Amino acid sequence: MSSLDANQDPHANDAAPYAGGDPYADYRTGDFPFTELVDLADRRLGAGVVAANDEFFAERENLLVRERAVFDPEHFGHKGKIMDGWETRRRRGADAENVFPAPEDHDWAIVRLGAPGVIRGIIVDTAHFRGNYPQKVSIQATAVEGSPSPAELLDAKWEELVPPTPVRGHAANGFTIDAERRFTHVRLCQHPDGGVARLRVHGEVVPDPEWLELLGTLDLIAVLNGGSYEDASDRFYSSPTQIILPGTSRKMDDGWENRRRRVRGTNDWVRFRLVAQGAVRAVEIDTAYLKGNSAGWIALQGRNGDSGEWFEIIPRTRLQPDTLHRFKLPAQAVVTHVRLDAFPDGGVARMRLYGTLTEQGAADLRARYAALGG
Repeated sequence: MSSLDANQDPHANDAAPYAGGDPYADYRTGDFPFTELVDLADRRLGAGVVAANDEFFAERENLLVRERAVFDPEHFGHKGKIMDGWETRRRRGADAENVFPAPEDHDWAIVRLGAPGVIRGIIVDTAHFRGNYPQKVSIQATAVEGSPSPAELLDAKWEELVPPTPVRGHAANGFTIDAERRFTHVRLCQHPDGGVARLRVHGEVVPDPEWLELLGTLDLIAVLNGGSYEDASDRFYSSPTQIILPGTSRKMDDGWENRRRRVRGTNDWVRFRLVAQGAVRAVEIDTAYLKGNSAGWIALQGRNGDSGEWFEIIPRTRLQPDTLHRFKLPAQAVVTHVRLDAFPDGGVARMRLYGTLTEQGAADLRARYAALGG
């Protein structure tokens, strides 16, 4: 994010008042490469806003809504304008001689990450908050295992990821994070008050290895278990990360769908990294809600290690639309990566790789967990 100086002019980062038409026409965004990583604060992974000191105008839960914020200029309630975000009341000073809030005054909201991990970047989205956004924001993070209460979290040791920093109104404010630690919660602070539409916390999932070992057989590629998408031929309609999200697809765009391929002799593909080296015994590929646009055929390859040779796990196989397909492998496949090929193009809603961690995979995961403070 570019440096913004709000000390000279506290209104320098305001957006123009809404003038009608498309409210996103003058929305300000930027190029944030870390948004390709999974959102650790995705409610589909189990994230939640567990507490906030104030939500007078708009509820804290709006921060994690998946869809972008909407704006209705005529939507008012008994407390005033109803905004699609988290908005606190205006802070005041101590008395008539000190009408402005003290420099240290701020509002806060605590978010439980759905998938604990290493945070690589954060988006503080102030969409539609044009003159009522916070002058500055700061962000802290902590690692508290289990299911801590808000009181326990307030007493936790927090590490500052973003110091108090000016932000722009009606904009995507991006922050690159370089803390090599595993976190379970983040705290967003508004200085001194205001509104934020959405919060996104992008990073790499780092699961608890003890929990995975207790489970035994698991989905080795699931986001919640530490699987990740690495690359794909096409991301036109949606991110391939959605293939490895929890649960079943709920609608057509809740999966990976590419554009129509027109070059003969080519096909679409997506590559994933497992949580660690694992022995795969069964595979599920689901085309739920993809009826006229599912992949025609698929094939699955695997490799062991970053420089290992690719080998066939599932040969080219016809898929049915809007159907769950199950494949029992004739022999377990020991892999760290898999590549799903779609022929010639089309969508896949979900993919599961069921198996167990190898001894080497379990050891590697324990070592990473310890190195990141787990």
